[in-house]
Amino acid sequence: MLNKIRKFSKTIFAKIILVVMIIPFVFWGMGGNFNSGNTNNIVKIDNHNISTQDFINYLNDSSLTSDQIKEKIEDNILEQMLSDLISKTLLNLEINNLNIAIPEESLIKLIKENENFMDDNKKFSRLKYEKFLISKNMNASEFEIRLKDRELQNKLFSYIGGGTQSPIFITNKIFKNKNKKIDLGFVNLVSFYKKESDFSDKEIKKFINENENTLKKDYIDFTYSKITPQNLTGLNEFDNNFFEKIDEIENKILNGVEFNDLMNQLKIQIIAKKNYNPINNDNKLEKIIFEKRLEEKFQIIDQNDFYLIYKIKKINKILPDINDKKFITQIKKALYEKLKFDYNKKLLKKINNAKFTDNDFINLINSKSLKIEKTQLQSIKDDSKFNINSVKLLYSMPINSYTLTSDNKNNIYLTKIIKSYENDIYKTSKDFKNYANIGNIKIKNNIFSSYDYLLNNKYKIKINQKTLERVKNYFR
Repeated sequence: MLNKIRKFSKTIFAKIILVVMIIPFVFWGMGGNFNSGNTNNIVKIDNHNISTQDFINYLNDSSLTSDQIKEKIEDNILEQMLSDLISKTLLNLEINNLNIAIPEESLIKLIKENENFMDDNKKFSRLKYEKFLISKNMNASEFEIRLKDRELQNKLFSYIGGGTQSPIFITNKIFKNKNKKIDLGFVNLVSFYKKESDFSDKEIKKFINENENTLKKDYIDFTYSKITPQNLTGLNEFDNNFFEKIDEIENKILNGVEFNDLMNQLKIQIIAKKNYNPINNDNKLEKIIFEKRLEEKFQIIDQNDFYLIYKIKKINKILPDINDKKFITQIKKALYEKLKFDYNKKLLKKINNAKFTDNDFINLINSKSLKIEKTQLQSIKDDSKFNINSVKLLYSMPINSYTLTSDNKNNIYLTKIIKSYENDIYKTSKDFKNYANIGNIKIKNNIFSSYDYLLNNKYKIKINQKTLERVKNYFR
C-alpha cells in the first residue's frame, strides 16, 4: 500500500528500524508457550478470536517494557492492556460491519499534507518523513496502518455523532450555568475549632498513648566515611588510579566485605552514629544517609568533590521524648487537625442529611457573636474568595442550600447560597457559537456513552481466564 511513498522501506534506515522492532518480540519469546488447543485464544468476541499472539504483539507495540509489566503485574496491568485491545477490536468490528473505508489516495494526501513532513517551501519532504519514522522506531508500513486505523475510527465517530447540533435551550442553559451570579453568606469556621494552645497535658498524653505506633520516628545506627583523592591515593587529583580504586571498593561491597574491614584496609577514618535523626542536626552528609535508610544499607555515592561511603546497621522505631518541645508542638498540630476534621465532618453530615436549618445557622453564628459575611460570585471561574473546586460545587447547588467551602489558604467556611442572577444568550451574541459547540460536545459524549453501552450488549465477550493467567505467570 502507498507504494509511491514506501520506497523508503528498502533503505538501510528501514532495515535498522525493523531490527529494533523485532528485538523485543524475540527477547520475550512467548509464542511457543501458547500453542495447544483453545489456549491459543485469549478472548472470543462472538465468532472473532483474539489470539495470545495478537495480545503479545499488542504488548510489544506498546511503550511498556517486560520489566515494567512485571513490576505492575499485581496492579492488573495486563487486564488493562487486554481491555484496551478488546475495545480496539470492537471498534474495528463495527468499522467492518458498517463498511467504512479509507481510499489509498486519501491516506497519501494525509501524509503529503502533514505539516511535519513539509520543507520550507511547504512541499512534501521524503527526507523529513524518513527522519520522523526513524525517530518513532517505525517503518512506513506500520505508520500507514496506524494512520489508517486512526482515520477509520474518526470516520466511525463522525458516523455515530455526525450532524449533532445543540438545541437553543441547551446552549442557553450552559450559558446561564457558567455565567450566572450568586450571592453568598458565609462564616469562617476557625472560631469553632479548639486552639492549639488550649490543649491540656492530659489531652496530649492521651493522644500520644492512642497513636504511639504512628508517632514513632526512625532513628538509625550507622557508620560512614568521606573518600577523597588525598586519603585514598595520597594525591589531590582525580586521576585514573583514584577511579580504579573506587571501582575496587564497589566490587568489594558487592562481594560482601564488611564496612569496618574495608575502611581499615584503606586506613580511612570512620565516623559512627547511634540513634540518629536529623531533627536537631544540620550535618548534610548524615541527612543524606538518613534519607536513604530504606534503600541500600551499604553503598558508595559520588558527591562530586568526594565519595561518601556508609553502612546503616540498624533502624530503630522510637517514640520522641515527651519533654521535646518540637514533638509537643507537632502533637498539638495533629490534635488541632483531628478535631477540626471531626467538627467539619459532623457539620457536613448534618447538612447532607437535610437536618441543618436557617435557625441552626443563626444560632451557630450567635454562639460566637459573629457576623455573616457576604460576597457575590461573578461566574463559575470566579475564585477571588473560594478555591475553584468550591466555586464549581456552589454552582451545582440550589438556592437556600448550605455547604462547606474552602479558600486557597485552606480556611473552611460554612456557606449559604442566598440568590442567583441569570441572563439568556441570543443567537446574535458573539459567544453563541462557542456555547453551542460546548453543547454539541456534551450531546456527543452522551451519544458515545450510549454507543459504548450498545457495544457491550451487542457483542458477547468471553475472556479465557486460564490463558490470561498463563500470560501473567510468564511475567511473574
